[in-house]
Amino acid sequence: MLYARPISLRLFLVALGLPLMSHAAAPYIDPSTDAEHWGPADPSKTLFWTPAQQVAGYRNMEKLSPARRIPASTAPSALPEAPVDLSGVRFVHDGVEMTVEQYCAEGSVAGLIVLQNGAVAYERYGLGNDQSTRWASWSVAKSITSLLVGAAVRDGYIESVDEKVIDYLPRLRESAYAGTTIRNVLHMASGVAWNEDYDDPQSDVNRAPWGTLSLQRFLRDKGAIARPGTVFNYNTAESNLVGTLLRAAIGNNLSTYLSEKIWQPVGMETDAYWTLTEPGGGEFGGCCLSITLRDYARIGLFALREGRLKDGTQVLAEDWMRDATQPSPAAPEYGYLWWLRGDGSYRASGVFGQGISIHPQEGIVIALNSARPNASTPEDSARQEALFAALVSALSANDD
Repeated sequence: MLYARPISLRLFLVALGLPLMSHAAAPYIDPSTDAEHWGPADPSKTLFWTPAQQVAGYRNMEKLSPARRIPASTAPSALPEAPVDLSGVRFVHDGVEMTVEQYCAEGSVAGLIVLQNGAVAYERYGLGNDQSTRWASWSVAKSITSLLVGAAVRDGYIESVDEKVIDYLPRLRESAYAGTTIRNVLHMASGVAWNEDYDDPQSDVNRAPWGTLSLQRFLRDKGAIARPGTVFNYNTAESNLVGTLLRAAIGNNLSTYLSEKIWQPVGMETDAYWTLTEPGGGEFGGCCLSITLRDYARIGLFALREGRLKDGTQVLAEDWMRDATQPSPAAPEYGYLWWLRGDGSYRASGVFGQGISIHPQEGIVIALNSARPNASTPEDSARQEALFAALVSALSANDD
């Protein structure tokens, strides 16, 4: 196992969606040769991986960084098949028409799966991936952490999201977080000062340490810039703070809780891994799970069922998914670590083209794995949204 030093800033930068550098389209890599291609073991180099290093590395993150295993369910849940050929579905973005197949080829798509009413309508793999391939989540993990907070509320570990952060993280008691609630940090609206300027070597995001305790010490010195809940500020530290708070509430690590509440009862068919902030430490609350495409889709189904199992057992707090997908007062496009579209659909998003898109009205879930050359650009995001809209439209028409 190749273990590097504790995860650095740059791994978090990847999760944030900045256009950091551009490469050619990702190539097919035979998985048996991954070790010949993945990037340096130091995870701070992940931003600078070549396309081949991206493909090989995203399939093997648990071999490059300390991670905790989440065992496959002892009772895997089958996904029935109801195939629809969507490869030729056409859509137009920015005046350019393309098919789903063209999007996948040009967008370095490693996997695309579409479920309708719980059945697999379409499934496609590329770059050497197949149904057994794990792939890095990047910021999709934020939305999974949100699910676990909902479970902790139902289990009584957290009484209410209106409790104070300092009730669980007393090291922040003498800080600007003293008046901040769990709801505020789920909305990324703590009101605490934070500079995300990546070009400034003195900015918070470039100076902050990422170990669990060292990050809290750093945040203790930050001042307030707004009343909690009034200003949205996408904050790398804040999403990790949610994970730390959750670990404090449940008295356990996130991987074990994810296994108990979701992985085992939902019926995930493959082991997953969650990257740690440091060897033996806690998981990143906002990043870095390694999961197969079909299990990403099962997470989407679980959210679509509003946190219930197939038999109707409620796992999350009552109305958690409704509340989690309500617009924040500070940002109408953001809920409890979920991105909202305003039409009832919502998504978990990760850089380099990762996503779970959930469409409750149509009963559709889409999961996407990619190795796009840019972490995130408005153009890439808009094209991906056009793809999702075309898939939903085509399936809805087919269902009529």
